[in-house]
Amino acid sequence: TGGMKGRRAELVRAEVHTLLKEAFQVDIVHSEYGMTELLSQAWSTGEGVFQCPPWMRVMLREPNDPFARLGPGRTGGIDIIDLCNAASCPFVSTQDLGRLLPDGRFEVLGRFDHSDLRGCNLMVA
Repeated sequence: TGGMKGRRAELVRAEVHTLLKEAFQVDIVHSEYGMTELLSQAWSTGEGVFQCPPWMRVMLREPNDPFARLGPGRTGGIDIIDLCNAASCPFVSTQDLGRLLPDGRFEVLGRFDHSDLRGCNLMVA
């Protein structure tokens, strides 16, 4: 779920899903959005849209003002509150770009330009 981290040719989600559909002869591919820092994940409902469990919230921030919140339909940085992280840090601010939908689901659109490369894919030599 974390991309190629600059180590291989980057593919957009639609390309990866097309390759997987053809290789496994399936009609739809689902994904999850989560990270090591969180105990919860959001799961895809199809077409790159994710739904959080009731104890997890995704919010968007203005890219140039981390204190300004954005509503549905706008593109911004993804911030997450995961109440399962009660004994650690329940709030994570990512360098991922996303868009909220009016029903509370969200899309992950990519990463901020020049953001740090992060994720378990970097652990593979």
